[in-house]
Amino acid sequence: MNKPSHFIDLTLLRTHPAFRALFIARFISIVALGMLAVAVPVQIQQLTQSPLLVGLAVTLAGAGMFIGLLTGGVLADRYERRRLILFARSTCGLGFAALCINALLPSPSVIAVFVLGLWDGFFGAIGVTALLAATPALVGRENLMKAGAITMLTVRFGAILSPAIAGMVIAQGGVAWNYGLAAFGTLLTVLTLLRLPPLAPPQQPREHPIKALSSGVRFLFDTPIVGMAALTGALVTLASAVRVLYPALAPHWQVGLTELGLMYAAVPLGAATGALTSGRLAQSPQPGRLILVSAIAAFVALALFSLMPWFSLSLICLVAFGYFSAISSLVQYAMIQTLTPDALLGRINSLWTAQNVTGDAIGAAIIGAMGSLLLPQQAAALSGLAATVLGLIMWLLMGRLRRYQRPAPAEATS
Repeated sequence: MNKPSHFIDLTLLRTHPAFRALFIARFISIVALGMLAVAVPVQIQQLTQSPLLVGLAVTLAGAGMFIGLLTGGVLADRYERRRLILFARSTCGLGFAALCINALLPSPSVIAVFVLGLWDGFFGAIGVTALLAATPALVGRENLMKAGAITMLTVRFGAILSPAIAGMVIAQGGVAWNYGLAAFGTLLTVLTLLRLPPLAPPQQPREHPIKALSSGVRFLFDTPIVGMAALTGALVTLASAVRVLYPALAPHWQVGLTELGLMYAAVPLGAATGALTSGRLAQSPQPGRLILVSAIAAFVALALFSLMPWFSLSLICLVAFGYFSAISSLVQYAMIQTLTPDALLGRINSLWTAQNVTGDAIGAAIIGAMGSLLLPQQAAALSGLAATVLGLIMWLLMGRLRRYQRPAPAEATS
């Protein structure tokens, strides 16, 4: 038997044309969204000089995503998914275009940035949920781990490029160019996704939406291994919201907008490295232990990030945070796919993603407020230290997750 490679298997891109179209569209979309993620905090910081309002903008976008994920989970189980995906992406494009127009005004509206961030978060999440629910139909359940690794690699490489591009574009032409390019990128994703085949939802009982969603929540409580893994992921996502301090931290190292773009790119670079070398993660005999250990390592890297005396060392810390958080996330994904029944897979993926979005929104609000009360470097170091302490507490309390053993091959594929 061949020894598993350290690197991911990309053959799905060759053998599954619909998944290849999804791959292309997602890459373009991530580049566009990544540029947007830099432009909004930079614009709010320029207009208000307030880390608290920067955090509020990220929080509102996260709240829109959370509501959209929960709504999209129910919609994706009831309506034709291809149509839902195309509708959501088109609606997002309108929001990006409106942000561009607002930025071109003599006095851009901060309220408009908040509202449109909420708009794009909501409709973008509906599209993401529909794509997650449709993936098994495009690649087959037996290929979900491969598809998950390819998806993460797509997201991370797109996120590496987009912040660096955004920093240069903002330096040369301002935030309006970022919003305009995001709108154009969204148009390209819609054209690419037209190649998807019809994606009918699975047969489901016609339940009230709240009841349908509650059955997924009940599964998380009835299967604590899955619930603990998702909670760990939420804490990692909460800690990653330190990015709201990036614009305020840049003067600490006396760097400009181009270097600011590198800060946004560092975490995705580390995560891409983790995804690229993820070939053996599915073979880990104790995936729960790996989730917790990699999460704690990520928190330690984040605690050291703002304390580094040189900008290059701070980037290395961010790369390490991205690497360990990607390992934790990929193992969580594999566990969720393995332990969740087919009938609940869409809703559990939706709730898992929603919980991560909640962590990001709460983290942005907390860390943004800390940045207003403390020096930015103090707020970043304190948030990393607090996450490390919480990670160690979870290690002690989550004995079932820590001791969980990977099922034997015959059981995992049955």
